[in-house]
Amino acid sequence: MDKLIPFTISDLAKVTNHRSGEVKFGEKMLTVPKGENCHDYLKKCDAQYVLFGIPEDVGIRANYGRPGASSAWASAISSIANIQHNRFCKGSQIVIIGQLDVSEEMEAAKHLDFHTTSDRKELSLLVDKIDKEVVHIVSCIVKCGKTPIIIGGGHNNAYGNIKGTALGLGEPINAINFDAHSDFRILEGRHSGNGFSYAYEEAFLKKYFIFGLHENYTSKNVLDSLKKIEDRVTYNTYDEIKVRHQKAFLPEIMKAFDFIKTDPYGIEIDLDAIPNIASSAMTLSGFSVEELRQFVSFFGNHKNASYLHICEGAPELGEEKNYHLIGKLIGYLVTDFIKSRKELL
Repeated sequence: MDKLIPFTISDLAKVTNHRSGEVKFGEKMLTVPKGENCHDYLKKCDAQYVLFGIPEDVGIRANYGRPGASSAWASAISSIANIQHNRFCKGSQIVIIGQLDVSEEMEAAKHLDFHTTSDRKELSLLVDKIDKEVVHIVSCIVKCGKTPIIIGGGHNNAYGNIKGTALGLGEPINAINFDAHSDFRILEGRHSGNGFSYAYEEAFLKKYFIFGLHENYTSKNVLDSLKKIEDRVTYNTYDEIKVRHQKAFLPEIMKAFDFIKTDPYGIEIDLDAIPNIASSAMTLSGFSVEELRQFVSFFGNHKNASYLHICEGAPELGEEKNYHLIGKLIGYLVTDFIKSRKELL
């Protein structure tokens, strides 16, 4: 984990707002002690959930998107540190290992223009470099018997999460993706729109369900591709569920669960599926925050749930005075996931 910037006990203290009579997550979450090997510490520590951040938007830039998702990790960790440690959820269940060092890739991406073919190729190569590191970190966490909780960054990191988990478990995995987009686009060089198609092509992704696809933003080519492999990759649409009411939310959750539950699976959450959440592909129409929380809680409550990835939130694209809100939403999702798994441990 050479490219990991450790999150120290001092870092945790700086983002925790101490208050008399209260105990915050930041006072109870674990960090890797200075000088100790991260892998060795994860194997022996009691915390089940390993939190780390990928503060990048290189994959989004490579996919014609608006940068800004690199700011989500800082917002999230500040909010998570100030959640109340109580009988409903305990900070001691989490160990924070830090964030991936993507400074070189981010600096290089600043000077590249996605409208230029040669620059797009360079952006894809930068995403490749990030992929390798994400794969390594996730596989190490999984091999230690822990559950990764990954805060992005762009949705390009789904590839590293899937491959890393598959390598850690020694078998291909399934995925459920709460998203307005399929991220199953053509293999044209890595970016945030094809993490799942690359993982599928390389046989790390076995079965894949896209929950709440937006019909207006899914190309005919993608729909045709999905039709050919619908026994392994399928979807429902937001429009069917919430606009035309041809399908209902909870039965569709059960249908998706039945599709993926037989094997280990990753839970992928793209915050651009929620209205008015600052992101590279912000929407005005989508599922509610409460429905997203129900979704995370439902899919987390199974032994085959192998990781949680929350991505595409971009606090710096939102209102300055409400910069903290995306971090707060991520905190809700992280604790919903952990709470749902109480009876499984």
